[in-house]
Order: sequence, then C-alpha cells, then structure tokens
Amino acid sequence: MAVNITLALRNKDLVKVNDHVYCCPRWSQRDGTPYSVARIMEFLPPAGTETGKGKGKETYTRARLAWYYRPTDVSDRPNPDSRLLLAAIYSEIADLSQLRAKCHVIHRDKITDLSGWKKRPDRFYFNRLFDPYIKKEFEVIQSSDVRNLPQHIKEVLCSRYEYVVTEKEVVPDLTDNIRLCGHCEEWCPTPETVKCDRCKNHFHMACVQPPLLAKPARGYGWTCAPCSRRHEQEVDSHEVRPVTPTAKPKSNAPAARGRGRPRKDRGQAEREESIEVKHFKMWPFRYFGQHTIAEDTLDPDDLINPRTASRIGIKFQANVANGPTETAETIGPEERGGPSTVEAMSLINQMTEQEVTELEECKDALTDNQDLQSAVDWLTEVIHRFTDSYVKGSPPATVNMDVLMHGEKWKKYESRYTDRQWTLQEMAAFDDGILIHNAELRAIRDEIGTRTMPEVVRYYGHWKNAKLRERNKKPLGDMVYPTREEIKKRGASLSDDEGSIDLRPTRANPACAACRAKESKTWWKAPKGLTTNILCDNCGLNWRKYADLNVRPQREESLPNGKAKREGTPLAASATKRSKTISSSLQSTPPPSNAPQIRCQACSKNGPLGKVLECKQCHFKIHAAAAGAVVEPSAVESWVCDLCQNEDSLEASLNSDCLLCPRVRGDRKAQKILPSPDSFLRACKPTEGQGWVHVLCSVFMPEVSFTDAACLRLAEGISTIPRQRWLTSCSICNEAGGAVTKCSDCVKEYHASCAWKAGHRFGFELQPVKNSRRDITTITTFLGESGSMQPLICCKEHNTTRHTIYDLCSTNEMGESALQHYCRLYKQEKVAQAHALLRKARRLDLVQGVRGDGTLSPPDEPLVPDRRCHQCQTMFSPAFYELAPTSSPFIAQGDATAWLCHKCHFTTAPLVPAVEPAISEPMVAEPMIMT
Repeated sequence: MAVNITLALRNKDLVKVNDHVYCCPRWSQRDGTPYSVARIMEFLPPAGTETGKGKGKETYTRARLAWYYRPTDVSDRPNPDSRLLLAAIYSEIADLSQLRAKCHVIHRDKITDLSGWKKRPDRFYFNRLFDPYIKKEFEVIQSSDVRNLPQHIKEVLCSRYEYVVTEKEVVPDLTDNIRLCGHCEEWCPTPETVKCDRCKNHFHMACVQPPLLAKPARGYGWTCAPCSRRHEQEVDSHEVRPVTPTAKPKSNAPAARGRGRPRKDRGQAEREESIEVKHFKMWPFRYFGQHTIAEDTLDPDDLINPRTASRIGIKFQANVANGPTETAETIGPEERGGPSTVEAMSLINQMTEQEVTELEECKDALTDNQDLQSAVDWLTEVIHRFTDSYVKGSPPATVNMDVLMHGEKWKKYESRYTDRQWTLQEMAAFDDGILIHNAELRAIRDEIGTRTMPEVVRYYGHWKNAKLRERNKKPLGDMVYPTREEIKKRGASLSDDEGSIDLRPTRANPACAACRAKESKTWWKAPKGLTTNILCDNCGLNWRKYADLNVRPQREESLPNGKAKREGTPLAASATKRSKTISSSLQSTPPPSNAPQIRCQACSKNGPLGKVLECKQCHFKIHAAAAGAVVEPSAVESWVCDLCQNEDSLEASLNSDCLLCPRVRGDRKAQKILPSPDSFLRACKPTEGQGWVHVLCSVFMPEVSFTDAACLRLAEGISTIPRQRWLTSCSICNEAGGAVTKCSDCVKEYHASCAWKAGHRFGFELQPVKNSRRDITTITTFLGESGSMQPLICCKEHNTTRHTIYDLCSTNEMGESALQHYCRLYKQEKVAQAHALLRKARRLDLVQGVRGDGTLSPPDEPLVPDRRCHQCQTMFSPAFYELAPTSSPFIAQGDATAWLCHKCHFTTAPLVPAVEPAISEPMVAEPMIMT
C-alpha cells in the first residue's frame, strides 16, 4: 500500500492517503447529483497490474475511497446543516480522474468552534455512522472516552482505533467508570451484570447467592444481600430515616461555555485540520456495542462492521413435523446425491471436444434469431436440455427448443423457461410506472396488473440493459464538453473537466435557477426540476460541494397567464406557506414533478403530456413541435397521429410507404406493414398526390416544401428532385430506389430513413453568411446565434463537437423547436402567389424542359419510346411497370414487352403478376393515387 505517495489533482491540490476529497463522475453520468465526500484509503495501479515491483516508480491511476453519506441520502427528511456527514464502513475503487478537489472532515468532538468551522469552505464534520447493509445509524465516540473496559482491552482499542461505533443506549455504559464485581472484583460486562439499587455496586449474575437466572423485569429493582439484611434490621429497630438525596454524579460532558463571544484563535483551525488520526488496517473506527464480545477486540482479524442480534429465537424458527422413520435398507448411502435426487444443469465439462463441437453445430441450428442466440435464459435452457440428452444417451440432434415448457425434478408442474412476449400496452404501463415509482417494482407490478413479480423483475433487467446499450452506443457528437480555451475565456477553473460547465446558456438573457442572478463569471448546469437549466458560480459550487440549493421564491417570472405584478407587491400565499416553501428549498434534491413524463421518439427525452403527445390508438409518442401537431389543451388526451386518422377519414392513400424511400418489392397488399410506433419514422405526412412521406425525409430533402409548414402537411416538390438522387445507390441498404441525400462531412450518400435507423446525427446548424449574399439569403436567430439555418446529417463516425448542432426538438425562448423554426422559414411554399395546380404544372414544365414560349428544350438523352398500358390501353401515366411475359396469363408468347400504368399496377396487382419497373429512369413526378 502506497502510504507516503503524494499525488496532484487537476486543480493542483496535493493529496495523500487519509486525505478527504470530493469525488464524482461526469455530469451526464451522475444526472445532476452533488459531489460525494470520501477519504483516500490507498492508491492503486491500473487494473491487472502487479503491485510492489516498481521500486517506487509505479503508476497510480485508481484509489480506494471510504465513503461518507449526507443525511439526505439516507432519509427523505431535509437537513438544515449542509456540513454534517455520516461516516460509513464502506469502500469502493474509483479512478483518480474522478477526484475533484481536497476537503477536510473531522469528528465533532475535535472541533472547538463549530460555527467558525462551518463558515470556512470545504469543511465538514461527523458524529454518527450509517451502515448501508442493516440501514441503521450508530453513534461515533472517541476511543479515549471509553472507560468501562479492562485495562488490557482498553489499551489495545485505543492504540489501534481513534473512534468507537456503538448504539446510542450503550454510550453511557461505555463512558462510565470501570465496573468491577462486588464479589470477585472482576470486570462486569453490561449484559451479564446486575446493579444494586442501594449501594450502586455491580455483581455478576453468577456470583450472586443464589445465582440470578434473569434480570429483574422493567420497573423493578434489585438489592444485594448485605443491603437487604441492613434494611431489614433498620425496619425491625424502627430507626428508618428518610433517605437524604445523594450528590449528583459527576458528568463526563464537557463544561458549559461561558457567556460572551470567545476569543478567536486563528491558529486553532489549522491545528485541527492537521490532527493525526490513528488507522488500523485503513479504518479509524470499529464497532464496540451491545452485540460485541470485548475479548474479540484483541484479535486483529475480528470484523469491525456493526452487528445486530442473532435471530436464533423460537419466533425465527420454522416448526417442522418429524418425518417418517426410515431405515438403512430403504435409503442406502449410495442413493443419496444420485440421479433420482439431483438434477444436473450442465455436464459440458465431462464431454469430449468432439461432443462439444457437435453441440455447437446443433445449437446454431436450433434458431435463426440472432438476439435469441445471445440471450442468457435461452442459452441456459439449451445447455440444460443438451445435458439431459447426454445423460439419457440421446444424440444432440433430438433436442427441440420449440417447446417452451420444461419441468424440473423439484417442481410438481411444468414452467416456461422464458416469459411471454410483452404487449405494447404492458410495455407502456411499465414505462409509466418507471417514471412515477422509479425502481419500486412492486408498485410497477400493480400498475401493469397482468404480470407476476418475477416477470417484472426479469423484464426490468432486460430494460435496464437495453438503456445501458443505447447509452454506450450513443455517438460522441451528442455529448458536448467544454474545451480549455472556452473555459479560459469564461475565467473558469481548468480543474473541472466533468462537463458540468455550461458554455452556451440556452437563454438569451441567462438567469440563475436559484438566486435569479443575471450575471456570473461561470454558468454551471443545474439539476432537473428547476425553472432554468443553469446556476451561477456561487450557487453551482454550493450545490456540488454542500448539496445546498437555497432557491429563491418565484414572483412575477412564474405568475400564470402572463400576469405581472407591480414592484413591491407581496406573494399571494400566506406567511406560513411562504416559510414552508423557503424551508423546503434546503433539500438536497428538488422535488420531482407529479405530472407523468412521456419519452419522445425523436429526441429520446421525457416531457409532460401536452408537450409530448401520445397517439390514442397506436401509442406513438412525439413532441408536438416535431410532428407538426397543433392540439388544443382539452384534446391532448384524444390526439391521433396522421396515419391512424387516415384509416377513418381516407383522405390519402392507405399505402403508407414513403415516396422518398426504396419501394417494397413483391405483392403490395401482402407486404403492407405500417411503420412501428416505437420509431420516429412513424411520423408521416400526406403529399399533394395523396401519397405519404416521412417527416424526417421531407424535412431533410432540400427540394421538398410544405403548403402549411406549421402542420407539415401536403408535401410538394418531389418531382423536382434531381435524377441523380434517384439513381444513386444508398451506402447503407445498397438499394437504388428512393431519393438519397449526402452526408455533411463526407461523400457518403444514403436515404434519410436508413441514416436514422443507423444512428446518424440529425440536426440544424446556423452557418455564417457573407455580406455579398445577405440580400438573397434568409438570416435567422436561434438561441442567441445568428446565421443561415442549414439541415445536417452526419455519419455517426464523425466527431461533431466542432459544430453547434441543434437537435430536432431543441427549443428556443418562444418554445419553438429547431425543426419547426427551420420549416417555417425555409420550407413554406408561397401559397399566396400561385394555386396548387399551377405550382405543380410549373414543376412538371421544369422537369420536362419546357421553355417560357411553350417549346421543348433539346433533351440531353433520347426520349423514352411510347408505351401503352396492357390493361386500359392508356399512353399517359407518371410511370409504367413492366410485366413478366412468362408468368402472366394475359400475354401471349412471342408478344412484345407489355406494360402496366400506375393505376392498373396498384389496382390489379393481385391478378396481374407485376415486377419492378424495367425503365432505368426514376419516377420524376409524384404518382396520383386514384380513388
């Protein structure tokens, strides 16, 4: 153990073993909680490195820390003293990068001026200990104050440990003078002694004649034999006198301080900080309470953790009836532990390499589901069934995993080795229960109502692993950490690299969420539940170090309906309610909102109902600003998405395939699959030709615009998309259908929907505009930044930290999202200047190359030969589809190539076998869905 090692933290503080430090991971990982206080027990090298062979040149990257708790961490009651801590006999290993700064923690009895100690920064104290295993608090006293011990035990205890942990009711017995038996003059432990009420002497219960079997009941006293005989003689001689009150025993408490303010000793505080504390095996205290045997203290390997009563009483035992008498003939020693009583879960270690290889080949053939092949429950059951076949002598090929039921020898009935598939309603109820009850799984089970407790526990484990997987796969561009140059400009300390400094406040006029300060040298990220998301320098440090957030009551900033009060008017609440509001601000964590939170499928962030909408039919969840939904507050709960609404209104085609994505091959009606409600691709909007496009595809396709950008409805301009976009193959799905867009940082081209499924970054960036182009460019301001707003799609391999990219649901001061702001300025069609049919005709003229005088421009490519529909004999259609001559009963052998128009292709597809269009040119005009 490196005892004499001194290391420097990022803020240049020098720390060594037994120093106290602030410790915390990055701000995004700890979710806004304050710093933790800990003591350095030892420095450790990197994991997997051997210690003790570097001859003083080891590299230390980790440290073992002994944690301290805050009173608010172990109970819901607010604590007005932000400097009070609870010690604990609990340690963990953490990286040195998580150590933030140095602090000081000492015992309460070692502080002479407590009020002066708490006024100094980074000073804490403790006088109690909390055990995280038995959930109980204990008193901590100095070992030098313990007097009721034999001399040899007291010397060992005081030489090893600085403090003693004990129960509150045991403290008077330990700090009392040593108690010796009045008969044998040996030490009297508290559980085995009785006290005489007259002479106040202690006796062993075995030394009393006759020996006492139990202590007197509560409310009764006991006197020794000499005192009882003396009392009887006084009664018989009638010389009983009233007992004079004895002098009050001298207390061990320190003398009361006199009146007046004591003279300050400036050097006393420095001496208290450098007080040397004894540590034995890296701990300064051990448990010595009512469940401790005093002689065990002499053993250096004795456990130091707090203990509870051993539950060996009758009420903790089960009453089991006597079993039938069995002789050695009925059950022999050779049958115990045999196949009839023990079920083998795995015998892979007894198989040969050839048998194991055969099992691997059979295992791969059991299922084609890749997710199921890596599931722990499925693999456990596979090994179990292979073992059963191995014991029975059956070949591994006989194992079948289609049967979901299996029976164990210790069960009377068969059970499933995997749970039933969870429905969408059950998963939605589970998510709502998590938001309301956190990890209280019993309350979540009651919310679901259709699942047992084991099923809820297993699903919670899978759900948590999925969340961790999403977090680990999150691209680096989603986390923006401050750079050293930006922190220098703000005047912040370079020691805080945890990502909790907010370099770009989201408001144009930032204000502290606690004290409402308008100016600050450094803005810190605020915990959730406050009015703003930033804290000033003073409030931010107080929250992180002391978990103290004195929130100022809101006045005119938070008045409903926008009503402002005059300066100096009192709050509407009474004085009693105001005092309660101010006292509640002393809590370490702001109280959570009772409103249910819904997770948006576009940004994966939670929001209240109304700001995040949930479809009444398919349970699709999306921010209202990202779906182009304008809903009245009274109709929030009955909101229905566009696809579900179209099933009743039939305003557009029932084929919800996006026109900008690759076509589905084969039978259209047989492969009609609606987008999943668990993806943002469920958000679709109708087009001018009664088709559908994804909101994502239409927004990030430059040629597409909207008739009503506020609602993102009636997408136009699909016919103006260049031919090259339709012919280029997607770099993700490798298909040539659909229109592709280009990555903003490289030459890759892909469909917008494929990029979303692959986890690419979508957002908007405000780019600067040259002075020569300001007259022809739309310039806007969003979150205090001005420029031309451009949509960006970046591959997840790129580092986007050099850009300021606003996500789809990022909102400005007016509550307008980035997607909504961009569509309003850049995607709105000029409906007041021309009719919809005239706009479409102009776009078709542009595609066909019609000049202003009505003549055709010379084509770059030879014209497509005339085609006629084989079904209706029409020559006019946005697109023709080739028929397979060999598979169609309507085409005679030897005829020329036959075609189907767009209408006949979709209306008679089940009768006429159709294939993909043989023409090489894409659909340049949006198809009209005939009704």
